[in-house]
Amino acid sequence: MRSAAGSRQVLLGLKNEVEKHQDKCCSSVFHDSMFRMKRGRKTNEANSSSSEETTEKESKRHKVIDKNTIVVQSPDWANLLQDIILQVFQYLPLLDRAHASQVCRSWNQVFHMPDLWRCFEFELNQPATSYLRATHPELIKQIIKRHSNHLQYVSFKVDSSKESAEAACDILSQLVNCSLKTLGLISTARPSFMDLPKSHFISALTVVFVNSKSLSSLKIDDTPVDDPSLKVLVANNSDTLKLLKMSSCPHVSPAGILCVADQCHGLRELALNYHLLSDELLLALSSEKHVRLEHLRIDVVSENPGQTQFHTIQKSSWDAFIKHSPKVNLVMYFFLYEEEFDPFFRYEIPVTHLYFGRSVSKDVLGRVGMTCPRLVELVVCANGLRPLDEELIRIAERCKYLSAVGLGECEVSCSAFVEFVKMCGGRLSQLSIMEEVLIPDQKYSLEQIHWEVSKHLGRVWFPDMMPTW
Repeated sequence: MRSAAGSRQVLLGLKNEVEKHQDKCCSSVFHDSMFRMKRGRKTNEANSSSSEETTEKESKRHKVIDKNTIVVQSPDWANLLQDIILQVFQYLPLLDRAHASQVCRSWNQVFHMPDLWRCFEFELNQPATSYLRATHPELIKQIIKRHSNHLQYVSFKVDSSKESAEAACDILSQLVNCSLKTLGLISTARPSFMDLPKSHFISALTVVFVNSKSLSSLKIDDTPVDDPSLKVLVANNSDTLKLLKMSSCPHVSPAGILCVADQCHGLRELALNYHLLSDELLLALSSEKHVRLEHLRIDVVSENPGQTQFHTIQKSSWDAFIKHSPKVNLVMYFFLYEEEFDPFFRYEIPVTHLYFGRSVSKDVLGRVGMTCPRLVELVVCANGLRPLDEELIRIAERCKYLSAVGLGECEVSCSAFVEFVKMCGGRLSQLSIMEEVLIPDQKYSLEQIHWEVSKHLGRVWFPDMMPTW
């Protein structure tokens, strides 16, 4: 056994070792703690710096978002591009456009841009004779003052009063700075322009003819225009005139139309009364120097039965015309009484669109089937109480291009009508028949006919119904 002194030395040695180990551990812990503290301080500083940068970026981003939000929520309409405002204005009615022009200075500038005033329709109505709203006089003054030189496509729509026609002429006479491309004079009721003194109307119209050097379309139906004024038109617009519509102009002679036909080599569409149509005119339109017409409309009108004598156009004149213009649409409107049809449909004529505005006999419709091989469209307002079975079948047999038919106060048996549709087939793109026209027979009832007709047309078809009100 060890002595007490030896044990004490061992214990002292162990104590020293423990103290040394503790000192070493404390020193290590201290250094580790100090390192961690320094590292933590750097991390906090870095985090603090990063946090500040992030906060600044977030602040900037929020500012951008707020700025964008302000733009969306509070737009400045006055800063819209004028081209965009112009496009919007073009879709607005005139009154709404005028109200919009009062929003701001920018919109008011757009309101007066030339593009908005190239096309305009003057509506001239008197409160006592029309329920339609007229163009305000102050607006008319502004147009003449600021936009007359911008006008290019103009029409005048007047009611039946003489005052409205006079107002239209007053405006025409002030268009001294204009250069119109199209002009239309439209009477919504009876032709009020005919109530004016001829000199007054011609004087106003001549202003446009002289100042507009590029007039291409002129519609002057039911007006007192005359041959001298047409010569002025030709002298100033012979190279540009393409459409001339002047039915029911009693002061124009065939010589006036010949003047237009001979010198307006760009003419494509012509509309006139039958009394102006002549063999000489058709031959002039068929000459080599004249361009090929695309549309020729003839109105055959009689107001007093038995008092109007209708002449006959020679077949050779029609043949020369069609040879020169083989694709022309020849449109004829007939407003005659039954006894006045004798000069017509006696031989083959090249009519393509045929409209009967008054009652027409079975005999005349039978002649249509024999003499109109180019017929494309046929409209019969009335016939009487004799069925048109044979006449319709003949038209279907001879008129191989027929694609549109309309029947009003007529009578056709259901069987004949089905046979007519069967012969014409799917080329009948327009078929307007009143239900009262169709007479049921042993083969078809009104309930059955729409199925049979639909089968031959290749589409669903029903007869038209007369309104009950």
